[in-house]
Amino acid sequence: MFEQVTVPTPFRIGPVNAYLSGRTLVDPGPDSEEAWSHLTEALAERDLAPGDIEQLLVTHPHPDHFGLAERFRDRGATVVAHPDAAAVLRDFPGRLDAEQSFFRDFFERCGMAPSTADTVTELPEAFVHYAPSVAVDREVTAGDRVTVDGVELLVDDLTGHAVGEVLFAFDGPAGREALVGDNVLAEITPNPFLQPPPDADSDRPRVLPAYNDCLTDLRDAGYDRFHPGHRGRIDDPAGRIDDILAEHDDRTERVAGLLDEPATPVEVMTELFGDLPVTEQFPGMSEAVGHLDVLEAAGRATARERDGEIRYERSE
Repeated sequence: MFEQVTVPTPFRIGPVNAYLSGRTLVDPGPDSEEAWSHLTEALAERDLAPGDIEQLLVTHPHPDHFGLAERFRDRGATVVAHPDAAAVLRDFPGRLDAEQSFFRDFFERCGMAPSTADTVTELPEAFVHYAPSVAVDREVTAGDRVTVDGVELLVDDLTGHAVGEVLFAFDGPAGREALVGDNVLAEITPNPFLQPPPDADSDRPRVLPAYNDCLTDLRDAGYDRFHPGHRGRIDDPAGRIDDILAEHDDRTERVAGLLDEPATPVEVMTELFGDLPVTEQFPGMSEAVGHLDVLEAAGRATARERDGEIRYERSE
């Protein structure tokens, strides 16, 4: 039903997969002239112009997935996304400001040097111009349906890779299929990126425990094929999810073994990955804190804050 269109990105992850069906486009890619040229050429090969796209579906609000959405909306397309994604899409710089404010303090409390915390949280500013803010015309959540080229797609919520991530499920040639964004990838274990609290009165989301639960639900849902945001399609969704969960479990056990003495998340990150460049420290911290969250949720570790520094220790 959907044709995959590979769109170049400037990011380390490499190209992103856009998907086209009739006059609906999913995840158009980042706002760069290279991406725009590549995508419009792909449309032209199918006798379509940008103004022919009537509906734009966004699986999640990361720049490599939604950046070109405003160009299509300016030409008449209806943008469809989850309400939580919509809040990010309509003010991407504001979302970045909120994340920087939270994580600068949080990383220092996790044992990171203040100058390093400043650098790590400032790095994403380079992504802003790839992601112009865009209004969402239709907000969808689990149980909603979206019609694409005469076929009804069922929306379901996803947790773990991004705020407001959704999948779009449909009956296709392989059976039950779904567009899954970056929640499940064929050759990469998706990073459960840390997220700030949704508001000032809330706790930080425990992303990795929620992601593990989401993956388990997806595995048990009986899908026959996934269409991911990067690399190739997944023809054995349950098997791929089992592999990802096994990788998560292995790393969680490794982190548990690092808690013979109380340790900060930065110390755990360093033990896991060595001396990471600052460009990799946000995903590194996401991994370290995520697995500590899993241990804490299982009652196997306890976080204690003393003198402004968080340390985790093995629970008795």
